[in-house]
Amino acid sequence: MPKTPHLLFRTVAVAEAVSWTLLIGGMVLRATAGLDVAVSIGGGVHGFVFLAYVATALLVAKNQRLGGGATTVALISSVVPYATIPADIWLTRTGRLAGGWRRNATGDPRDRRWHDRLFRSAINRPLISCAIVAVGVAVVFLALLSLGPPLGDHQA
Repeated sequence: MPKTPHLLFRTVAVAEAVSWTLLIGGMVLRATAGLDVAVSIGGGVHGFVFLAYVATALLVAKNQRLGGGATTVALISSVVPYATIPADIWLTRTGRLAGGWRRNATGDPRDRRWHDRLFRSAINRPLISCAIVAVGVAVVFLALLSLGPPLGDHQA
């Protein structure tokens, strides 16, 4: 696991923006050269990275105790092409991504809640937690993939 929540968030935010480029490039190749496989590849990569970004945004929001507004901005930025980069910049500039992982309980009463204890348990076991999150993202990705392409992406 990266040393800070900010580093994890920024890394996945940039990856999500890059995956938009792959998807858009695939769509251009399909339209200009008839390469349907380009959308399948770009779309698949983008879909997986999108889900990883959503999981990361939720994890970092929990760690940083982001409010509903900041968490919503982070999540909505994933559906607007390249918006994860400005979201990262805004969260960074406003200090919302400052600090490290909350591995230990503090005197804060919120640290006594069951979900905060579960969260600390998860981040104190990063390899197991990352594996569980990766498997969860893969399962959701495969389930969505089995449903077919998004609406409006069907070839006529």
